[in-house]
Order: sequence, then structure tokens, then C-alpha cells
Amino acid sequence: MTPRSIGLLCALSAVTIFSMQDGISKHLGTAYPPIFVTMIRYWAFAGFALFLAGRSPVGLKGVVTANRPWLQIARGVLLVTQIVVSIFSFARVGLAPTHTIFAATPLVVACLSVPFLGERVGWRRWAAIGIGFIGILLIINPLQATFDTKIIIPIVGTLMFAVYSIMTRLASRTDTPDTAFFYTGVAGALAITFVGPFYWTQITLADWFWMIALCITGMSGHYLLIRAYDLLDAVVVQPMSYIQTVIVCLMGVFLFGEVMTVNMIAGCTIVIAAGIFTIWREARLARAAPAAIDPPGTP
Repeated sequence: MTPRSIGLLCALSAVTIFSMQDGISKHLGTAYPPIFVTMIRYWAFAGFALFLAGRSPVGLKGVVTANRPWLQIARGVLLVTQIVVSIFSFARVGLAPTHTIFAATPLVVACLSVPFLGERVGWRRWAAIGIGFIGILLIINPLQATFDTKIIIPIVGTLMFAVYSIMTRLASRTDTPDTAFFYTGVAGALAITFVGPFYWTQITLADWFWMIALCITGMSGHYLLIRAYDLLDAVVVQPMSYIQTVIVCLMGVFLFGEVMTVNMIAGCTIVIAAGIFTIWREARLARAAPAAIDPPGTP
């Protein structure tokens, strides 16, 4: 197999595993406090991050050394909080409604990149963002007589993950991906360990199987995603997250009895299309920028 084929296989495997992880999270989040479930998951995540750091060419000390440690720590704390919100949303709102809202994350990131990263967003991307948010309105349908206020939970989760993505981009300007991954796992695990034990709950023998599966899917999914980014451009990997949206929505309908209304399907389709265009346009402009700065023949 070619490196590109291996990268595509890793990316597809990663999003499939993450879909399974979301289904397991819904099952456990319904039976146990989401903070408790996240804490167990993050203990495994932190161990995996430490293992990878120890195998890094620069060693554990080199990985831990960050140019902007407070930003890295804040990223880790924000992500673990967002995961708690996500599991709570899976359990209370549902997998399908939650992921249809989460699909708007690239659009929110594009909006936030203007004030926080100083990036320029042209009219094409603004148009895609506007169309995407029309899709969001279709999904949440705020004018219906029985508007469900719980839909605010995945909206908050989407905003939190978008802010985390912006912070990750800021951190990437001064620190390596290995350092960012280490702080994501370890800082998040330390933060939730201050709170999680207060929510400790006895786990049944059957659910220990699912808890272990949750930890394994988290570690294997992250490893495969790292491999995919090593072998492919981000513009190829990022849109594949929408495959996860489709898989999770199908799981919600067929495994958990959730209902996908016509407006949810239409809105999700619009959001996914707008998100893919936004990712593609951003990557195209990023490739064009160096060429404009350094014309052909520049040493």
C-alpha cells in the first residue's frame, strides 16, 4: 500500500473508532455521572500521552518543555470540560441531535479565527458560514411550538470545542504537536481528577467492559489519527470527521431509537457541505500564501 492509502485507512479507522466511542459514551453517560466517565477515560488518555512522550526522539523532558505552558494547560482543561459536556449531551439530548450541531464546529472556528488569530476570511467563506448557520437553524428549529431548550447543551459544546481549536492553533505557532498532545492528555487528567472522585460510582461488571472499551477506543483512535496526519494533509483528514457525524447519527437512530426529522437531515446536509467548503477554502489559501510571499525562483 502507498503512504497515502495507509493514511486514508488510518483516518477512516479513526473516525469509525471515535463513532463507537461516542456510542459507548452515551451508554455510560446515561448510567453514570459524565464527569466520572470522563475521568476514567482521561486516566487512560494521560497514560497513553506519557507513553508516547517517553518514546519521542527528544524524550519526556523535551516534550514537556513548552514555550507557552499556560496556554497548553488551558487547552487541556478546556477539552476535558468539553468532553464532559459532550457525554452529558449524548445522554440527555441524543447522539444524532448532538452531532448534527457539532458539525458546525469548522464554521465557528472560521468566525473566531478573525479576531483571535488575525486571519482574513473572504466573502466565499463568509457566505459558506452564513449558509451553514441557516442549516443550524433548520436543525434546532427554534420556531416550533415544542422547542427543546436542551439543544443549548450541544451548542455550548460546539462553542467550547471551537475555542479549543483556536487555542490549539495559537499553541502550534510556538510548540510541537507532541507537546500539545502531551498537555492535552495530562493537563486534562490532572484537572478532572480534582473533581471526578466526588462523583465516584460503583460500576457493574458488565459496564467495566464498556469502560475499558471506552479507554481502548480513545487511545487507538488518537493513535490512528496521529498517523493519518503524519501521512496526509490536514485538508484530506479534517473533512473525514463528517463521516463520524453520519455514522453516529445512524447509531443514534438504529441502536438507541432516536429520531432524525426531515429538517435535521436537511440542516445537517447543509452544515456538512458548508463545513467541507470552509476547510477546503482555508487549506487552498494557506497553500497559496507562501507562493505569494516567495515567488518561483526565490532562494
